[in-house]
Amino acid sequence: MTVRRSAAALATTAVLLGVAAPAAVAAPSPSPSADLPAGLYGTTDPTYDGVWRQSLAFLAQKIEYVTPSTQAVDWLVGQQCDSGAFTSYRDASKPCDASTVMDTNATAVAVQALVEINQRREDANNGADWLKSVQNEDGGWGYNPGSPSDANSTSIVIGALARTGVPVNELTTKDGSTPYTALQSLAIACGEKDGGAFAYQPGKKGELTANMDATAASVLGLMGKGIASGTSNAVKAPSCTKGDGLSPEQSAQNGAFFLADTLKKQPYLEQAPMPGAEESKPQPDYGNTSDAVVALAASGHADQAKASVAWLQKNGTGWAKQGGPAATAQLILAAHATGADARSFGGVDLVKQLNSMGPSPAATALPSPTPTGPQPSSGTDSDDGGLSLGWLIGIGLLAGTGIGFLLSMRGKKKQP
Repeated sequence: MTVRRSAAALATTAVLLGVAAPAAVAAPSPSPSADLPAGLYGTTDPTYDGVWRQSLAFLAQKIEYVTPSTQAVDWLVGQQCDSGAFTSYRDASKPCDASTVMDTNATAVAVQALVEINQRREDANNGADWLKSVQNEDGGWGYNPGSPSDANSTSIVIGALARTGVPVNELTTKDGSTPYTALQSLAIACGEKDGGAFAYQPGKKGELTANMDATAASVLGLMGKGIASGTSNAVKAPSCTKGDGLSPEQSAQNGAFFLADTLKKQPYLEQAPMPGAEESKPQPDYGNTSDAVVALAASGHADQAKASVAWLQKNGTGWAKQGGPAATAQLILAAHATGADARSFGGVDLVKQLNSMGPSPAATALPSPTPTGPQPSSGTDSDDGGLSLGWLIGIGLLAGTGIGFLLSMRGKKKQP
């Protein structure tokens, strides 16, 4: 998880498990709805995850044919600085200045969200330009500009740039490094312990330690895909390719192999012990499990994620409701990627649940889309929050054929 998801997860875990989060990494306390900005999704303090949860909500709504309200979109764009960067959350009544902490993760997820909902494309492009301007010399990105590159930040930035049409493999640094080579430098070689996995960052001595969330993120990043990826055409069973000079695709497949092999042992991933916490029974990590499902489906291995989806349907809906818009969105993304019905996921209508966590959507549509088609095109900018021309044409065609549907229109916690 990224820091903003970690903060939200800590708060949720404390509620579900009846424990207190360590003071050093404690999440903000919930705030009354009346104290929150108009247009924001969720009811908890947005300090660490406001832009993240808003953007994830938009991504999940888009794939389920839901158009967010203009008020919600305006709130997100209002978080952007003139430079194009976003912060995790800021008081938009005050201009960004030298003390404003720019955030590559928030910027990248916001850019992806704006592209997918086909609104405010100029603002999305501005964010992409800023991301390109803060690329590290090793080809990757850190959580904040100038911080050491990490797998999660690099991967989510790749997804954002790819969705805005930037040729990621052409973003070379002085020594010829690209975002892909930055990610591949964090891959654990096949044949070694945890071969195929990715580290979040190298250790103090350069050692690489397998990190589940970094692996899921890297699979998407190396395939040049965004968070809202659907199912890719099935490929042969995942395998781990040895040797040097691997292509980004081969490294991505190695990561998929590691995830699939891990989930064979049990259908969910586990949380790492929190620093300073007493030893206790390992707890399921619903967010990382959802991310792994999306990564497997995007790399052509949705069949390897079936047991995990079934487990999430049985066990994850309570977590999603308690966790708020970001958690609910993660389950929707996992359902979409594997062909499950997000409107009846473990008996819960996740789309309705997500819509209720923010301003009423501008439009919704039924039926739910299939996950196997191409990702939505960015198309032409539209700032009115309404249906695109493509949707209007599609509605007319469906009505003409007599189909009886009425269209109404994803500081980091290092985790092994």
